[in-house]
Amino acid sequence: MPESNSAEGSDRSEEQVSGAKVIAQALKTQDVEYMFGVVGIPVTEIALAAQELGIKYIGMRNEQAACYAASAVGYLTGRPGVCLVVSGPGLIHALGGMANANMNCWPLIVIGGSSERNQEAMGAFQEFPQAVRSSIYGRPGACYIDIPADFVTLQANVTSIKYKECCMPPPVSMAETSAVCAAASVLRDAKQPLLIIGKGAAYSHAEDSIRKLVEQCSLPFLPTPMGKGVVPDNHPNCVGAARSRALQSADVIVLFGARLNWILHFGLPPRYQADVKFIQIDICAEELGNNVRPSVILLGDINAVSKQELASQKSLPMNYYTVFYHVQEQLPQDSFIVSEGANTMDIGRTMLQNCLPRHRLDAGSFGTMGVGLGFAIAAALVAKDRSPGQRVICVEGDSAFGFSGMEVETICRYNLPIILLVVNNNGIYQGFDADTWEKMLHFQEAATTVPPMCLLPNSHYEQVMTTFGGKGYFVRTPEELQHSLRQALQDTSKPCLLNIMIEPQSTRKAQDFHWLTRSNM
Repeated sequence: MPESNSAEGSDRSEEQVSGAKVIAQALKTQDVEYMFGVVGIPVTEIALAAQELGIKYIGMRNEQAACYAASAVGYLTGRPGVCLVVSGPGLIHALGGMANANMNCWPLIVIGGSSERNQEAMGAFQEFPQAVRSSIYGRPGACYIDIPADFVTLQANVTSIKYKECCMPPPVSMAETSAVCAAASVLRDAKQPLLIIGKGAAYSHAEDSIRKLVEQCSLPFLPTPMGKGVVPDNHPNCVGAARSRALQSADVIVLFGARLNWILHFGLPPRYQADVKFIQIDICAEELGNNVRPSVILLGDINAVSKQELASQKSLPMNYYTVFYHVQEQLPQDSFIVSEGANTMDIGRTMLQNCLPRHRLDAGSFGTMGVGLGFAIAAALVAKDRSPGQRVICVEGDSAFGFSGMEVETICRYNLPIILLVVNNNGIYQGFDADTWEKMLHFQEAATTVPPMCLLPNSHYEQVMTTFGGKGYFVRTPEELQHSLRQALQDTSKPCLLNIMIEPQSTRKAQDFHWLTRSNM
């Protein structure tokens, strides 16, 4: 027995293990579950060793997308994902993902072909505490702060004074979708509709969306004294000069942040028809239904709700608000939402709603474009392992899709049932329609004529998906969007891409960002 033990010990001492296996085991010990990368000399062995130990390796087409995916896994799981790259160009391609993860405070491990890594110089970042201020939240109002007299004359060391950072802006609340649909139905059936624009609309900076609603639907409007200017008084649809007759003749009245107080005669006859229908929009629930019972109530921020009203229009081509309105109607509440782009992401942040934490991924603090498909792949893998049945909806602008569009092959190769929505306006921010494009090229070549923000009109991005075996849809109308999205949500067997055409000149409504340093857009 002693000799046998000695021989066994001798054999054990002579057993060899590769550095790749040591690295893989170290990762496994740290509960690393996912590794993304583009293999090559000398990191291929690490990927193979990781797979032998049960770590999932996802081979990507570009190190940048691999790094985005690995960082997103870190955010979604709380344990770092690994990005495996070769040295030189491979590591350089991963730098965008590393910087993005650092700015977002997402755990990430990047393993390169070189033994030297220098992540210590990437500083830590603190989260900004979000303060709640009752004076600006909900309906704005006054707050009373009692300061004892001795505080006024109290002497304190200047270094002991700590000033709170500027509080964040109030959250923007939206009305229920069913209520918006009901309001649109009542307004559509009106014989003599009237909008009354109050100072709540002015405070909410709702001028752009309300004016567009007035003009697209040919609606007459009446401003209250402090609602004047939201839509200019000299606008042809303003009925201020015939105020009394407008109030008495209207069969449906929409109140945009206006109260039925003495200024508006309390909403009662004989100033109004006895059977007039009111649609009341206000941010304060207590104000709804005062003096007159409304036919429809819309509780929410005036600007946000007016955009919801705008989104219910049926005109073609669609705009961003119409698209997101119909997407939100079908969006499962437990979905992962991945979003990137310019207007696509900015507008989607407001209109596409999340109900669960850690289910939203976008360009984040670093404002990085190209993250979308990598993030979506990571979310789909995590959803498959930890929450089967939850869908991943990746919403891309057409320009943003171009950064990592070939990762569609990766999605199809691993058969991840991701739904890609490409909101296509033929450009970066804005583009041109096919007729305008052809006219431009008729005079000069593209390099000297086409504006830098324009992309090729009517590009069939859905064919990228069908080329690799997924499903693709070319969408031009709300009905086509509803139908194709419904089919995509029902089919969990393969990925889908909806190429959604919108008005090339469609933009987001102007907003005031004087309170915000736009480092996260």
